[in-house]
Formats: sequence, structure tokens, C-alpha cells
Amino acid sequence: MDHTRMSYDIQLYRTETKKREQQLKDERFFENENNLEPFTKQQYEELQERLLTYDYVLESESENGLAFKHAYYPIEASLTNRGLYFTSGFNEECIFEAGMTASEFTDTGDFVKYDPQSDGWE
Repeated sequence: MDHTRMSYDIQLYRTETKKREQQLKDERFFENENNLEPFTKQQYEELQERLLTYDYVLESESENGLAFKHAYYPIEASLTNRGLYFTSGFNEECIFEAGMTASEFTDTGDFVKYDPQSDGWE
């Protein structure tokens, strides 16, 4: 198995997405982007600003969203109009850092953290 290509993923969605996923109980829920509640313009901008204050550097911008890299850890963050996706290698420190950032972003009550490698919703 090639461990260099493996990654640890943590996602942040609007609370409405969690409610929808729990109601539908569809194992392929996340494959349909229409199931994911879009961020408001204000939420999108707030997440972008918050990433910058958490030492994420904007790497690129495309029609799919914004791509960030952490200034000190090998962690990437992708902000789309429907989710914020953190990706790191299987390094405990990086997994912890990405997970803590996602958890802290739930403090407003607008967002929920989803960890597909763990128990799912936080």
C-alpha cells in the first residue's frame, strides 16, 4: 500500500446539511452536491477570512472555489460554495490541527464538522 498518497479528510458543512443527511439516511448522500446546503455569500466570506487568520494562505482561485495551504503544516483546505474540506497526511499533529480548526469553526452554530474516517458528525 502506498502511504504517501493517503490523506485524512475533515469537512465542514452548514447545519442544514447534517439534518438532511440524517433524514435521508442515504449512504451515497455526499456524492450528490444538491444534498449539500450552499453557504450564504456572507458565510463564504467569513470562512475565507477565518482561514486566513488561522495561518492558511490562499494558493489559487477557480470556479470551483478557493484552495488554501497552511503556512506551517502540510494541510490543504478547499472552500467551495457547499463545503470546506481539510486534507492532511496521516500525521497526528496535522490531523489534530485540521480537526481543531474545523471544530472551532462550528462555534457560531452555522456549521457542523464531519469526519468520514471517524464517527461522522461531531
